[in-house]
Amino acid sequence: MTRAQAVPTVQVDNVRVKVTEWRFAPGAETGWHRHAMDYVVVPITDGLLRIEAATGTFDSPLTAGVSYSRLTGVEHNVINAGAQDLVFVEVELK
Repeated sequence: MTRAQAVPTVQVDNVRVKVTEWRFAPGAETGWHRHAMDYVVVPITDGLLRIEAATGTFDSPLTAGVSYSRLTGVEHNVINAGAQDLVFVEVELK
């Protein structure tokens, strides 16, 4: 299945952090990727992410303003499983 691509906009990229705003239309995806840095996600909108990982597929609700973090090495594809546009900011720690 071919999906629309999520749209990343790099806001800051310096020696300490990389900050990227991600915008997803309904059904849009990041594509499979592996995180090379620890990161924090700050949801801007409520929404529902579908995560495809080697261990399976699961849904993860997002609540605006409720952040979470993950460690280096996470490998997955992230999809907007909701009916509304979804936006979050990802802060990668270098």
